[in-house]
Amino acid sequence: MSRTRTALLAAIALVAGASGTALAVNPADVGAAAVPCTVDYKIQNQWGTGFTAAVTITNNGAAKSSWAVKWAYAGNQQVTSGWNAKITQSGTAVTAANESYNGTLATGGSTSFGFQGTYSGTNAIPATFTLDGVTCNVDGGGGPTDPPDPGTGTRVDNPYSGAKVYVNPEWSAKAAAEPGGSRISNQPTGVWLDRIAAINGVNGGMGLRDHLDAALTQKGSGELVVQLVIYNLPGRDCAALSSNGELGPTEIDKYKTQYIDPIKAILADSKYAGLRIVTTIEIDSLPNLVTNTGSRVTATPQCDVMKANGNYQKGVGYALNKLGDVPNVYNYIDAGHHGWIGWDDNFGPTATLMKEAATTEGATVNDVHGFITNTANYSALKENNFTINDSVADKSVRESKWVDWNRYVDELSFAQAFRNQLVTTGFNSGVGMLIDTSRNGWGGSARPTGPGAMTSVDTYVDGGRYDRRFNTGNWCNQSGAGLGERPKASPAAGIDAYVWMKPPGESDGSSSAIPNDEGKGFDRMCDPTYTGNPRNNNNMSGALPNAPVAGHWFSAQFQQLMTNAYPPLS
Repeated sequence: MSRTRTALLAAIALVAGASGTALAVNPADVGAAAVPCTVDYKIQNQWGTGFTAAVTITNNGAAKSSWAVKWAYAGNQQVTSGWNAKITQSGTAVTAANESYNGTLATGGSTSFGFQGTYSGTNAIPATFTLDGVTCNVDGGGGPTDPPDPGTGTRVDNPYSGAKVYVNPEWSAKAAAEPGGSRISNQPTGVWLDRIAAINGVNGGMGLRDHLDAALTQKGSGELVVQLVIYNLPGRDCAALSSNGELGPTEIDKYKTQYIDPIKAILADSKYAGLRIVTTIEIDSLPNLVTNTGSRVTATPQCDVMKANGNYQKGVGYALNKLGDVPNVYNYIDAGHHGWIGWDDNFGPTATLMKEAATTEGATVNDVHGFITNTANYSALKENNFTINDSVADKSVRESKWVDWNRYVDELSFAQAFRNQLVTTGFNSGVGMLIDTSRNGWGGSARPTGPGAMTSVDTYVDGGRYDRRFNTGNWCNQSGAGLGERPKASPAAGIDAYVWMKPPGESDGSSSAIPNDEGKGFDRMCDPTYTGNPRNNNNMSGALPNAPVAGHWFSAQFQQLMTNAYPPLS
């Protein structure tokens, strides 16, 4: 689903995986100077009996004022609609001719078009393409190119499907050192690149290359996903203080050149082409520009600054653009959680803002493989004891203090609905969702076994809800939380995976001010004595005491998460 790069298709028939994209080889591998034209055909999304594809033509011959590309399908594919080209099909033969506005194709110039189609059986990649009757992707002698290396340039519909997921050795060692921690120390968690120094490793720890090298060892002969958290925007986390970053509000150029560019260079190393690299793009960023700006009571001056300068959108767009160029990278944008943007006045505007970010700084929606919700948060995956449609004493569940007119009561229903909203807003129909379940199990003795008493809508909801926070706006080191569903692929419709993107046992922020050189401040929402603010309806913070700086190991929290795990640990 990356934005297309200049690449050559092998001139043999290449068959996509169950829901994959075309394989491609670099022009340097086949003598690009001798190739009269190249066609890069990528399957962007594939589902059931449908798919979308993007095609880029590069003309290495004489300049053209009009053009036509032709190919034939080996399988049962049918083009149903297209854009940026006039596409016709007769039997298996397809012709894509220029529109009136894009007929000019200079020597060395490229143009792109796309289409939607249907298929049955195997959605095979066409073997041969011609541009105005000249065969592309082969040298002047007409011989076929060499096939690409296996695993290079492929992208599948769901990277988690049929794959193992990388176990971070550093987190695993900390977890295993805890009493009882060996029960979960082999679980995959995200690797957080939360500052420039993390790229090469902090305090002698593993850097990005170290993790990728370790992932190659874990991979063996199968498929393996590596999960990275890209988290260092200028003016980061404008509505909180505990995870403020190292870059000031205007340091967008430093973000690009000293953070994203070096990450992209490492991920693009051919050594790592066989890994499936999932990136979670900038948690706690874009939704802030909707909920915490302007005249809202939840607004902060810092968020107003970031909305005015546009550096959140620019940073996210730049990251999507650059990382999306790497053919084995899967970008997932952070999409908040139901207790943040589940209300009507937040839901649609957040999707619109994400579309804006995904189409700036050279990015397109094709750079977005999906979205992730509940990252590092506590929202229950599924509330089974009440629904948004229930009523008690003639009052809707939405009127309860807990739900507070939200349209969603749990993360699964929100993620599935928000996915539909994102597609409606203009993202590709095949986008998938991830849900972070690392700390949303809410098990243990406090977990309700059935609905609450029907005496009022509040007793009904409060007595039956699994999520035991004082308010869904509480986010820091929550007391009573437990490990949630273990990571798994394709657990529900539209959901690519449940993941543990936030490593259990890593603090959300310190309970009191602790000087540090990581740019992380003290947020009263991490103080267990704090009585709240408008963002949590002035409730107690619900935070655990004696917590260290954000990202540091918090043994007491880790033990609590295991004790309250749901499903329970064996």
